[in-house]
Amino acid sequence: MGVDSCTLWVNGKKYEFSVGTKFGQLSPEETLVETLRERLGLTGTKKSCDEGACGACTVIIDGEAITSCMTLTVDCDGKHIITVEGLQNPSTGELDPLQQTFIDEYAFQCGFCTPGVLMTTKALLMKNPHPTRKEIEDALAGNYCRCISQYHVLNAIEKFANGGEK
Repeated sequence: MGVDSCTLWVNGKKYEFSVGTKFGQLSPEETLVETLRERLGLTGTKKSCDEGACGACTVIIDGEAITSCMTLTVDCDGKHIITVEGLQNPSTGELDPLQQTFIDEYAFQCGFCTPGVLMTTKALLMKNPHPTRKEIEDALAGNYCRCISQYHVLNAIEKFANGGEK
């Protein structure tokens, strides 16, 4: 028997979908990146390789960094999802300190991969607030940047994890 409804908690907000093949229903084959971008308008999560190889679509699901292009939305029923939009403080509009560090350290070039890198990093820091450079590199191994800004990214994360010191 198939699933007939799906409830997601995205950035603290509850979304309920009817699952099926009729117009307006959530298709059982729809990926989370499609749902986030096309149904919820959360376009910070990027759709790129559609193979889970580049990391641009990374979101945090129940504390884990997950590639949303390889995750069916129906498999996320009842899960708590954080997108890059969810990092910003909802009451003040202030950026997450990690986001501000990326800006301060120029840890991006074109910015396409940045949301995925931020989400992977945030998941790492949730588990390990003070990772080593090697742990940061290992965590980001699934995030691909064509602009080769990864050195700035690694430096920014390392600085952030060390309380502002490299």
